[in-house]
Amino acid sequence: KQWYQRRVAITAGKIAEDFPVDKANTEPLIETALTTLGSKIVNRCGRKFAEMAVDAILSVADLERKDVSFDLIKIECKTGGRLEDSQLVKGVIIDKTMSHSQMPKELTDVKMAILTCAFEPPKPKTKHNLNVGSVEDYEKLHAYEQECFIDMIKKIKDSGATLAICQWGFDDEANHLCVQNDLPAVRWVGGPEIELIAIATGGRIVPRFSELSSDKLGTAGRVREIGFGTTKDRMLVIEDCQNTRAVTMFLRGSNQMIVQEAKRSVWDAMCVIRNLVRDSRIVYGGGSNEIACAVAVNEQADKIPTIEQYAMRAFADALESVPMALAENSGLHPFSTLAEVKSRQIKEKNPRLGIDCMDKGTCDMKEQHVIETLIGKKQQIMLATQLVRMILKIDDVRSPGESE
Repeated sequence: KQWYQRRVAITAGKIAEDFPVDKANTEPLIETALTTLGSKIVNRCGRKFAEMAVDAILSVADLERKDVSFDLIKIECKTGGRLEDSQLVKGVIIDKTMSHSQMPKELTDVKMAILTCAFEPPKPKTKHNLNVGSVEDYEKLHAYEQECFIDMIKKIKDSGATLAICQWGFDDEANHLCVQNDLPAVRWVGGPEIELIAIATGGRIVPRFSELSSDKLGTAGRVREIGFGTTKDRMLVIEDCQNTRAVTMFLRGSNQMIVQEAKRSVWDAMCVIRNLVRDSRIVYGGGSNEIACAVAVNEQADKIPTIEQYAMRAFADALESVPMALAENSGLHPFSTLAEVKSRQIKEKNPRLGIDCMDKGTCDMKEQHVIETLIGKKQQIMLATQLVRMILKIDDVRSPGESE
């Protein structure tokens, strides 16, 4: 029943402690992220990934409004390195390079034109055929294309831009003209990357060359290409942007599976820190809060004179299945370990006592720094309860292909 959920939520709120979210002191947040990463494949680099997750969230968080925008965080993955090579970049990384090999690999004090228009001569909107019957006609067509390309490049240069970021591609001739006119360019940049670059650099996305002006340009302190050892793979890094809140998680790994697992792990850690920004109250893990909630439900069951008390005790037993599973997975005797911790919680009135999974000699989860967010724990218990209620409402279950 909903009453059980409310009782658990009230008990969890009572045993919760306020957790400091302070940009000047990030160590408590890092310890919380380490708890999240403890069971993940990246736990050998747990400290580094925890620091990256905390720095990323605090960079984009609005602590006054208690809001975190994940739109300002981009996660970029690249295989062929070690997990230790992963880093947080205060800017944007895109999996592109300069469009021509002779363009400079590093630019400073960059003003960029962010274009979503095609870098090519205008075409009729209707179906058409163009027949070139002589050399003169071909030369006229070539001259027209050159004139269009030069006019486009002139408009970009006149606006004051020193770099062109284009969503669409352009052919080798346009590329060659960009080199001749000292205009570095990047082509085939995806839509999400274009939007993130615009947010980070403070620029406007320009759909037509005729609308390009100096006030629509984005600014960045440095744009550079980075390489990866002996491979030919290179990526473009846009740093020191006008909007310093935009960050990129650059994850490395030996293969695709490791990289994707690192991405999932760091996402989980960022969600935990996000929850702390929204609600700074925490409870302690190791099954300690489940045991405390089960004790509270059992105490309330003793006050109920009706048969409903048996349902309440069953709900408490279900809560205790979490610390029992922790004890069993840690190689401990589940029943005796749970009974001992539960007895100590009641005797010492200490809701922080949980299962010592790591065999550190103490059951106090505060000393072990095993921390969970209150908002996350309440949602877990409420979701599990609602799922069971939904299943109990089903009268019958029929398997696919079952005969009538």
